[in-house]
Amino acid sequence: MTSKVGTMNDDVGFLEGNHPEGEVRKCDTTGLPVCLTAEKFIKLNAVMAVVSLLIGGIAAILLALTRWPAVHLLPAEWYYRILTLHGLNMLIFWIIFMEVAILYFAGTVLLNTRLFSKALAWIGFILMVAGAILVDWMILAGRGDVLMTSYVPLRADPLFYLGIILFAVGTLIGVINFFGTIYIAKRDRTYNGSVPLVVFGAITAAIIAVVTLLHGAAIYIPTFLWSIGLISNIDPGVYRLVWWGLGHPSQQINVAAMVSVWYLLATLTTGAKPLNQAVCRGAFILYILFINLASAHHLLVDPGVGASWKIWNTSYAMYLAVLASMIHGFTVPASIENSMRKKGYTKGLFGWLINAPWKNPAFSATFISMVIFGFIGGITGVTLGTQQINIIAHNTLRIPGHFHATVVGGTSLAFMGLAYYVVPLIFRKEYPLKGLARIQPFIFGIGILLVVLGMQFAGSYGVPRRHWDVEFSGAKLAAGFDPAAHIWLGLLGIGGIIAFTGLIIFILLTVWAVFFGKSNAGNPMEDWGTVQPISSNVETLSDNTNPEEHKVPGTLVLVALLLISFVVYYFANWKALSDVWFVR
Repeated sequence: MTSKVGTMNDDVGFLEGNHPEGEVRKCDTTGLPVCLTAEKFIKLNAVMAVVSLLIGGIAAILLALTRWPAVHLLPAEWYYRILTLHGLNMLIFWIIFMEVAILYFAGTVLLNTRLFSKALAWIGFILMVAGAILVDWMILAGRGDVLMTSYVPLRADPLFYLGIILFAVGTLIGVINFFGTIYIAKRDRTYNGSVPLVVFGAITAAIIAVVTLLHGAAIYIPTFLWSIGLISNIDPGVYRLVWWGLGHPSQQINVAAMVSVWYLLATLTTGAKPLNQAVCRGAFILYILFINLASAHHLLVDPGVGASWKIWNTSYAMYLAVLASMIHGFTVPASIENSMRKKGYTKGLFGWLINAPWKNPAFSATFISMVIFGFIGGITGVTLGTQQINIIAHNTLRIPGHFHATVVGGTSLAFMGLAYYVVPLIFRKEYPLKGLARIQPFIFGIGILLVVLGMQFAGSYGVPRRHWDVEFSGAKLAAGFDPAAHIWLGLLGIGGIIAFTGLIIFILLTVWAVFFGKSNAGNPMEDWGTVQPISSNVETLSDNTNPEEHKVPGTLVLVALLLISFVVYYFANWKALSDVWFVR
């Protein structure tokens, strides 16, 4: 017997699901069916994500206070140890645990279906937890001081590599479980038409994840065998080439998942719908086909790959992935503007934005995430990924400045915004101190912005990306950097303190809500602040392509500012390159 819980999702329609009796509940807020088995694993993965975020966040503040020369907190040995801990917990564990939770949510709730396999979900989750614990244990025990990249011939304890392998296999099992869920939803016809756009984006992230994890297996299994003496040698050039098929695409999984979260939260907070579903889906397909090519910018100073390979991967083909991000960077704010204007907020270019639900932390986190990711992460990524320009920035703090704008200011902040709905809707607990929750995305966003700017400008003075002591204390030859670099490193430290404050606020509020928060079971979640229409003649949102319905002048101005900023930054870097290669 199956229950007959329908869904209010316009993209799916009212259909009978395939849930076993007693294994589904109807969400009191959205009316969507929630598979109770999937709900359990959404909770478990979300909790482990927050634990990883806390570990990575503590490591982050220690690193920021060490890179600040006036403080210089950690000794060299612990600096590199904590740097390894920070990278793996923030880029890998926190984000991938959260992404598996997103896959289970999108695959079941939005498609009105049961989870494919409870057994697979348990196996995947246990392997992921065991792997994360093993890796962190090895690092803190001083048996994994190889940084996140773990380049050979640096050698860690075999258990370090085994932990990464276990985590990757667990993640792959979770992805397979997601694909199985999509299959049974299609087989049992639990939804009408195409899958919703958010699910389409999740599928994109899952496909990229498979490619990424297979690269990880291709390099970490031989490295594990090398660490226990069964393989005599690993070629460093081959290692770097294959490893970056794991390292950089890990962020590309994040991008696809982050954009899906943008679309979801735009709908939940403002009622927005994409202006053109086909265009948005086409952009996701461009991600699948071309986004991993950007991995090549980590190898542009390597002699082992040829110039033609470097140019192709960092120019013509990669620009198709850039096009995809530009499409999403337009359609998400455009859908918000369109929704707000249809509610009557039509005054001026930015009346829709001024009157947006800024008191809703999910909305503010989403919009700040888009701004930091687009204006800083996107612009610096395309510029620094250019072969010629990369040579003046590759091993400087400008590179961490770029990926902190994408991974932290973009993905992490978007995932924080998602939590403000996951906790009330899935855990069915309300956040305490809502006033503090409302300002948390601003605190975290401002802090990360300062961190990124500090890294970018310190890097422009040549400050290295990983070195413990920029003063080179004790060196026989005088060394150091322009005094201005110290100002930017100080800004990095101050920004780190502010961002860490925002991070701790988020974690404390979330933990309090989950374990001690007021239950909303049987009732709709408390409103974060819905935008009320101000016109009695409010238009109905639609998904058609009538251009008269989709006038978004404010978004067009924002996009123009983005393009102008990119042009200025791009050619400023070519000017800097010409100064290095000055010829009389």
